Amino acid sequence: MGGNERVAVVTGAAQGLGAAAAEELASRGFRIAIADVNELGGRETAAAIGDRHGRDTRAFHVDVADPAGLRLLSERVLAEFGRVDALVNAAGIAEQAASLSVTDETLERVIKVNLLGTITACREFGPALIESKGSVVNFSSIAAFAGVRPEVHVGYDSSKAGVIAATRTLAVEWAPHGVRVNAVAPGYSATPILDGVGASDPQIIETWLSQVPQRRLMPPEDIAKVVAFLATEDSSAITGQTIVADGGYLAAK
Repeated sequence: MGGNERVAVVTGAAQGLGAAAAEELASRGFRIAIADVNELGGRETAAAIGDRHGRDTRAFHVDVADPAGLRLLSERVLAEFGRVDALVNAAGIAEQAASLSVTDETLERVIKVNLLGTITACREFGPALIESKGSVVNFSSIAAFAGVRPEVHVGYDSSKAGVIAATRTLAVEWAPHGVRVNAVAPGYSATPILDGVGASDPQIIETWLSQVPQRRLMPPEDIAKVVAFLATEDSSAITGQTIVADGGYLAAK
């Protein structure tokens, strides 16, 4: 586990798409910094990934809505790993509340985690990524492109649209430094976020599947392969793009 091996920082990696992305990157030789507000879950995921792939995988506790926490995270990761080659901003939450009843506190939390957390993490890890000529992969959503139904979450949808705009802006700004910035927009995937917006109801699942030409929820492992493609030199000509991985959902709209 030499110090020159590539390092990936993955936020929101204690579970769901973040954990899948961390595992896929570990399988491709990255050392992994798992950053999550769920401290115990992060440690357990880091240990499991490290055991399965023999990679140096460590857990860091952070709330991405806290700029000071992200600054400390960048300092700790650099102190422990010495470099950062990829940043995957997978941390995200979603409200399930109609626009006329959603609270100020809920909206603020969703925007802080999904959008401001992504932008701030990019800022804090930017110098290290410029040094390594690394790559950023942000997480957007199909909800940034279309009004999804039957779930309703205007804060989530707006935050994920903002991630696309931030991705384009940073891609142009950082291109002269050799840093690429892209995003992945997953469709319906079997994750804790989906559980929170209706996945426990078979009728809602059927409604989702009826809108997806492939007639399936996207496995987190499939999304993780897109993340790994964007995080590595396999996509060296791609920056400022959002890759939709939705089983055809948007194409059918």
